Amino acid sequence: MTKPEYAQTIQETLTATQTQADSGLTTAEAKQRLEQNGPNALASAKKKSMLRRFADQFKDFMIIVLLVAALVAGLVVHEWADAGIILAVVILNAIFGVFQESKAEEAIDALAKMATPDAHVRRDGNVVTIPSTELVVGDIVLIEAGDVVPADLRLIESANLKIEESALTGESVPVEKNVETLQGDNVGIGDRANMGFMNTNITYGRGVGVVVATGMQTQVGQIATMINTAKETTTPLQDNLKALGKTLTIMILVIAAIVFGVGIWRQAASVPEMFLTAISLAVAAIPEGLPAIVTIILALGTQKMAKRNALVRKLPAVETLGSTEIIASDKTGTLTQNKMTVEKVYYDGQLHDAKDGIAGGNLLMTVMNFANDTQIQPDGTMLGDPTETALVAYGQKQHFDLDAELAQMPRVAEVPFDSERKLMTTIHQLPNGRYLVATKGAPDQLLKRAFQLAFGDHANAMTEGNRQDILNTNKELATQALRVLGMAYKVIDTIPATVDSDSVEHDLIFAGLVGMIDPERPEVQAAVAEAKAAGVRPMMITGDHQDTAEAIAGRLGIIEPGDDAAVITGAQLDEQSDDEFSDNVEKYSVYARVAPEHKVRIVNAWQKKGKVVAMTGDGVNDAPALKAADIGIGMGITGTEVSKGASDMVLADDNFATIVTAVEEGRKVFANIQKSIQYLLSANLGEVLTLFMMTMLGWDILAPVHILWINLVTDTFPAIALGVEPTEPGIMKQKPRGRKSNFFSGGVGPAVIWQGLLEGGLTLGVYFVAITWPVHATNAAIHADALTMAYATLGLIQLFHAFNVKSVHQSLFTVGLFRNRAFNWAILASFLLLAVTILVPGFNGLFHVTSLALSQWGVVLGAGFLIIVIVEIVKFVQRKVAK
Repeated sequence: MTKPEYAQTIQETLTATQTQADSGLTTAEAKQRLEQNGPNALASAKKKSMLRRFADQFKDFMIIVLLVAALVAGLVVHEWADAGIILAVVILNAIFGVFQESKAEEAIDALAKMATPDAHVRRDGNVVTIPSTELVVGDIVLIEAGDVVPADLRLIESANLKIEESALTGESVPVEKNVETLQGDNVGIGDRANMGFMNTNITYGRGVGVVVATGMQTQVGQIATMINTAKETTTPLQDNLKALGKTLTIMILVIAAIVFGVGIWRQAASVPEMFLTAISLAVAAIPEGLPAIVTIILALGTQKMAKRNALVRKLPAVETLGSTEIIASDKTGTLTQNKMTVEKVYYDGQLHDAKDGIAGGNLLMTVMNFANDTQIQPDGTMLGDPTETALVAYGQKQHFDLDAELAQMPRVAEVPFDSERKLMTTIHQLPNGRYLVATKGAPDQLLKRAFQLAFGDHANAMTEGNRQDILNTNKELATQALRVLGMAYKVIDTIPATVDSDSVEHDLIFAGLVGMIDPERPEVQAAVAEAKAAGVRPMMITGDHQDTAEAIAGRLGIIEPGDDAAVITGAQLDEQSDDEFSDNVEKYSVYARVAPEHKVRIVNAWQKKGKVVAMTGDGVNDAPALKAADIGIGMGITGTEVSKGASDMVLADDNFATIVTAVEEGRKVFANIQKSIQYLLSANLGEVLTLFMMTMLGWDILAPVHILWINLVTDTFPAIALGVEPTEPGIMKQKPRGRKSNFFSGGVGPAVIWQGLLEGGLTLGVYFVAITWPVHATNAAIHADALTMAYATLGLIQLFHAFNVKSVHQSLFTVGLFRNRAFNWAILASFLLLAVTILVPGFNGLFHVTSLALSQWGVVLGAGFLIIVIVEIVKFVQRKVAK
């Protein structure tokens, strides 16, 4: 078995890639390899054409049912108005879908754009600049600060080289690189210190590496492969609509067949007339506006969420958030600020909070700012290593004027940092002609060279007790996931002839310790608590070290502090089979040192348990898991274009608390969709019952135009308005619905049935009253009035019932009659559109209705209002029984 490149010696790698370190490949050999293996570029998945995307919108089962209904209505029964409106609704819904999903294939394009345009390589013994796409395995590449690594490299030379790999590993601090051979064949990406990875950024130093992988074979290429091959998951909303469509279709076909069969058996009408009746019943039963109404409610939800910094890229993601049970969150930049910050300082033998400052006269502040290569730009921004910029930023907060201090004590010499001795020293000329030596670095290395300890403005000999106290403090800070640096100094009379570690880094005075961390966002702890209260489990998935991840998770409340059993590393995860991990997945809330394939595996394990998983992330390494999750949430500020392209939603403020806000909005959207469905289906059930019983009883039957107009004016506007109902109290105290829930859960299903039967029963009751106590004498007029009153009642009763479904269980007077202005205007507009067909001359003949007397209007309005009274009584009884 071939060893991985990081486990090979430099010579083994050169031999395996058939190249020479000093001369590189020949031009002829490079050309041959390029032709054989292809360019150093990422392959994109084959994109769907716009026509294909549009056609895909018609694969939904309910859409197919609507298309069949439209064809039958037009071609068989010649009700072209019915057919036209149904087709218009279906096409509008398809256009919405194409518009939203046209942005969903940007991930690989963004990866390709990240590629560096040029690379410096040794070819034929000379250093030449070539397009990075022409790199091949075996090329010797020269890199330095400011470059982007053009391919995966095994480093063969390193001079203070640091590479920032947060987009790939999730770790915010640049990695110190070396050329040492690593042991083992399962070393995580973040620990491969002798490797450079394509599309990562060099922040410090320089190096030389041999190309060991290009294009899709690189680490970032493997991520691109996972993105291309990731299986698209269906959302709970899509699953529910699909199931609803099948259920309704079966019901419709059964009822229509019964009506048709009974009508023919009883010889109630001719075959064409009974077929027309069956079609009318199908039109009444199918909520043809439902797909469009759901789309509009989701679109309105996206607008509200956008105002709260959650930008939705795919409409169903709005509702999916509401059913989320797991939030798997990246640490860096999501839970934390992605900015190193000084948190603790140790001096004069005491540990202090950074906010308390440093006592005057103590040189700890001077050393941390002087032994520092941070460059302050004219606009105030800082360039340099995040650890060093954190020290300078802390000095600014403490009113340390670095420019003024350096003007008085300029740097005249230095000993640069290197990874072996883990120290950095600068020498500054003092006003009195002597020199200040400022040294910072690893505390254990610094203590080997320090024999005095600073107290205020003087120094004492360091005792063994002092040394042990410093080591104990260092360990304490490290267990809190702080990155600890030591500071020391001394004053010398002259600069040595040779400035190096041996000549200046000895006999130092220990000034103190500085503890830094990428701190958690201040609002995240409360957001985590709110998520838990809502039954949502937050988890941390990071490329950072285990101790750091565990400490941050404990501080945020994701786990109990010190709960080691809830933490697992990527290496430990590799030791478990899929079945073992599936059995154990509920134990873990923190994943440290993970690779991209681990993240996808974690998401898949939870999904296999039926959980709805949201994944947040900002790096390239997050993209596959973002795409695999039920809802991928990218970061708008710190996120790469790759992660945004793979996401369903992007946080404009990178604020974890915004996710919890979005979950609340998602729950509200689902509740409002439920209200719309309850309203639509109970209304349609009322229509079906009315037509069914009219047929069975041999009464005159409402015409298709009646049903179509009622559906158009009383269904659409109120159903959409119900979609913007305010959030009901306590919605974030409820447990998540999960994947197994549906639109009929929470009492909606029974409510649809009994309320639909009530609507139909009241309508039939009005028809019976009209023919039993007629206003006119002739038989034709009596039946015309009865049919008109039934038509008016069926329309008005739905408008009255819309008030009932503002809440499934709460009283109308509790949720408020007039809180939703859009709803009130929708009811008024629907009422006027219904009334105009009866009250305005000229419309009577078009709609086959008559003008009603005042007493007849009284019966119609009384029946409509009666549904509010009855539903309020039933809700009251249900609440009492529930208690």
